[in-house]
Amino acid sequence: MKIILRPPASDYPFSIGIPALIWQLLFFYIPLLIIVVTSFLRTSSGGAQELTFEKIAHFLNPLYLRVIAFSLILALANVILCFLIAYPLAYFLAFKGKKIKNFLLFLLLIPFWTNFLLHVYAWFYVLEKHGFLNNLLQQVGLIKEPIILLNSTFAIMIMMVYYYLPFMVLPIYTSLERFNMSLIEASFDLGASWIQTFRRIILPLTMRGVRAGFFLVFIPSFGEFAIPSLMGGDKLMFVGNVVSEYILAEGTGSLGAAFMVVSCIILLAFAIFFYWLLGRFAENVRDRG
Repeated sequence: MKIILRPPASDYPFSIGIPALIWQLLFFYIPLLIIVVTSFLRTSSGGAQELTFEKIAHFLNPLYLRVIAFSLILALANVILCFLIAYPLAYFLAFKGKKIKNFLLFLLLIPFWTNFLLHVYAWFYVLEKHGFLNNLLQQVGLIKEPIILLNSTFAIMIMMVYYYLPFMVLPIYTSLERFNMSLIEASFDLGASWIQTFRRIILPLTMRGVRAGFFLVFIPSFGEFAIPSLMGGDKLMFVGNVVSEYILAEGTGSLGAAFMVVSCIILLAFAIFFYWLLGRFAENVRDRG
């Protein structure tokens, strides 16, 4: 008679998650630790390693702090524009989409199925001097001569919003889809207007989705380097561009690591601040609505 010992059912979830934890440790935490350590080490003439803060201090001058500030502004502007577009779109998908809701979600996710460079070159065709947008504006009589749209902040923002919009729509849509419609009906029955209902009920109860979308857009936008390089023509420098320049150059990888550490510390400080600010905003909207 064989006795088979099986682990308790409560142990299965942890066992299933072990491969993911190992993968995260090997390919995220350990490389991140190496980068942080590299930014604080200096190799002396004899080949010995010594601890130094020179690399960190080098990037605390106004030139590099300005680059970090530009990246924060770019990320925040992208978040605001994505939110202004995403919330009405998510509201329509959740409450008005009905039978075509799944089809509209499918259209929203299609861009993720194609290569990122194809998106960029498609927008080149739209924004170039004799491209689709300039031709359209000339045909309707709004402009007489083609205007330069590429290699500008406008082109960067268009591409940023286009690429990151689904990351804002989906969390908000998830919150709205689970929304209890009887709360809206009760608000209207009690004499509240649509604006009051939105401010006091809909927005506060969906702030979890808004907050998730905020950080899904804000954090990667801060470190974006492909879009500013391709759409901005390297006219403006952001954190991602500076890090890539140092990392790809010969013998300056440790400087790139140090700049990444400085920028990530500042990003973390602002992320904590915005997390607190969004929480306070939700409370104030609910209380003053």
